[in-house]
Amino acid sequence: MISFPNAKINIGLNVVSKRDDGFHNIETIFYPVKLYDILEFVEIDKSISTKSKFLQTGIELGIENDINICFKAYSLIANDFSLPLLNIHLHKIIPFGAGLGGGSSDAAFMLKEINNFFNLNLSSYELINYTSKLGSDCAFFINNKPVFAFEKGDKFKSIELNLEGYYILLIKPDIFVSTADAYSGIKAKNSENELIELIKKPIADWKNYIFNDFEIPVFKKFPELKAIKDDLYKSGAIYASMSGSGSSIFGIFDKKPEIPEKYQEYFVYTDEF
Repeated sequence: MISFPNAKINIGLNVVSKRDDGFHNIETIFYPVKLYDILEFVEIDKSISTKSKFLQTGIELGIENDINICFKAYSLIANDFSLPLLNIHLHKIIPFGAGLGGGSSDAAFMLKEINNFFNLNLSSYELINYTSKLGSDCAFFINNKPVFAFEKGDKFKSIELNLEGYYILLIKPDIFVSTADAYSGIKAKNSENELIELIKKPIADWKNYIFNDFEIPVFKKFPELKAIKDDLYKSGAIYASMSGSGSSIFGIFDKKPEIPEKYQEYFVYTDEF
C-alpha cells in the first residue's frame, strides 16, 4: 500500500491565550499543498519475522525508527485491532522543523491507509480521536481540506478558500526553530479581527491584515528568515509569511515565480496550488 502524505501551510497564526494544560490556544488557517512524502507498508510473513519493522529514507530525521510517528500510529491502532505485522517504509521529502506538518501528515496517512486497507470501517471522527494521541496538527490531515483551526489547532471550522490558479514558492533554510524560540517573547492576546473573516478579503490585501505572531520572536533571533520573506515580496509575491512556528517561508504568486539564485542551496519548493 503506497500513499503520499502532503504538507500544509499556515495562513495567519494568532496566539490568543495560555491554557491551563500548559499549551496555548491559537487561531490559524491550514491549507494543504502538493509537497509530498512517500509512505508504503506491506504485510510481513510471520515465518520470516516476529515483529513489525520501520525503514526511513530520504531526509534523515535522526531518531530511532521505533519512535517514528508513523510507527507510533501503527502501534496505536494495532492495540485495538488484530492487525498483521508490517514492513513500513517512509521516504521523507517534506523538511522537518519547517512548520509544514510533515510528521503529522505521515501519522494521519498511516492511520487512514491502515483503516482503508484492512477495512476497519473507522469514521473520520474515530480517526481524529486517534490523532489526538499523536499531535495537534495530525487531525487536520484526516479530511485534508482548508480549515480555520482553533484551540490547540485541533478544532476546525470549514472555510471556502480556493487558491487554484495561484503559485507557491517555499524556501526553507538550514535553520531549526525550537518551540521555546517560537514562544519566547509571545504575548497571547485576543485578535482585533477574526481571521476567519479576514481570509475572505482579496489575497492582495492579506499582507495588511493577516500575520503570524511567531514571526516577531523568530525573526528577531533568525533575521535571515525575515530577509527571505522580504525577498519573496521583492520577487512579486502578493502575500508572504512564515508557516507555523517556522522555519519555512512561503510566498503566494499570481504567476509562476522565479527562484532567487542565492537560495538554490536551501530546500526550495514551487508549484501551482
